[in-house]
Amino acid sequence: MSVNYYQILEALWETIYMTGAAFGFSLLIGFPLGILLVITRKGHLIENESISKVLNIIINIFRSVPFIILMVAIIPLTRLIVGTSIGTAAAIVPLVFYAGPYIARLIENSLLEVDKGVIEAAQAMGASPVQIIFRFLIPEALSSLVLALTIAVVGLIGASAMAGAIGGGGLGDLAITYGYQRFDTFIMFVTVAILVVLVQGVQSFGNILSRRVRRS
Repeated sequence: MSVNYYQILEALWETIYMTGAAFGFSLLIGFPLGILLVITRKGHLIENESISKVLNIIINIFRSVPFIILMVAIIPLTRLIVGTSIGTAAAIVPLVFYAGPYIARLIENSLLEVDKGVIEAAQAMGASPVQIIFRFLIPEALSSLVLALTIAVVGLIGASAMAGAIGGGGLGDLAITYGYQRFDTFIMFVTVAILVVLVQGVQSFGNILSRRVRRS
């Protein structure tokens, strides 16, 4: 049985859906965590060594586990949340656990690039920690944040393809089911080509957006 164009489009949509949904949930988790990692550091806005150490340990634990192992390890949790461990919706759960800590680190790195003089100037003007974060820290790091989040989306596209190894759907599932298991070289080539185009498109858009934000 050969693959038709409808199946390829359906797999493409599943990949986009998985990536978009996982990115949204991961951003909700990773962005606040990234900010906390920065402001609780020694000598920063709200220095708290205990919180900083705990957050770093938790994030490092999740980041040290390969995605394919993470998917299998949290199958019981995935079943508890979505009712199944197979399919596109089920793949979103491990994707979020994979990308959330990753985004937190990316956000942390971007915010740490902001010159300390900006923060000191804001403090001299009497700005509160919340005002410093949202009116000075984030705006100053916006261009870098855009590039960081672009990297996160690219990583999620790759991870969503790996989700196909355990029936997660998407282009990865199509490549494994038809390209690998049925020795269909054409389908393997098509899925790889689509993934390359997706990554190139996302990266180019992120680069353009970052330049425009920097100019503004």
